[in-house]
Amino acid sequence: MVTVSQPLITTPPLENGDHLSLSEFEQRYQAMAQHCKAELIEGIVFMASPVRARNHGRPHAAVMGWLFSYWQATPGIELLDNPTVRLDPANEPQPDACLRIETIVGGRSRITEDDYVEGAPELVVEIAASSASYDLHSKKQVYCRNGVQEYLVWRVLDQALDWFVLSNGDYVPLLADADGILRSQIFPGLWLAETDLLSGNLARVVSVLQLGLNSSEYQAFQQSLIVD
Repeated sequence: MVTVSQPLITTPPLENGDHLSLSEFEQRYQAMAQHCKAELIEGIVFMASPVRARNHGRPHAAVMGWLFSYWQATPGIELLDNPTVRLDPANEPQPDACLRIETIVGGRSRITEDDYVEGAPELVVEIAASSASYDLHSKKQVYCRNGVQEYLVWRVLDQALDWFVLSNGDYVPLLADADGILRSQIFPGLWLAETDLLSGNLARVVSVLQLGLNSSEYQAFQQSLIVD
């Protein structure tokens, strides 16, 4: 009796530009021998190129340090670095950072049983090369449509920050005050010295954040996060 071997069925790897459903995207991603950063934006796969030190790694570290200082002072919120976020059936981005209010105290997102974020985090941060990046085009539209309340993009090559706040279903720019400080509308006390971050004066970035943490609006927000 001759046995005919059956061909092995393998899951194809992710490729830039693939058009996939959310389930197909996750299946292919999990089957890859070596995981890398990949996102599904409007049903299209985007895979990250190697990360440069000065154009991405360093700005990313600065933002994470700023957000970490706020996180460690504020029980009831959570900071995540490069989490996969399930937003809708055609969109599963992996933002550079997100700050979320925990579900138990009224947050809009949750952590699923398989350890992904589902729903819109309150604040999403992306490190982009320039205004030409898809972070300021297709991804911005996706975050807006899915209810991400604040979206911060650091355009490294342009030496600029774009901070958007969701208002009446659209993003409007968050403007710095007379002292050059950007103040989050969703996370009271999350203050950012814009020019100092861009110039690398991280000591002042930390000191301005501390002023925010000492503010009365932050104290009220902190109290609102306490579960009885």
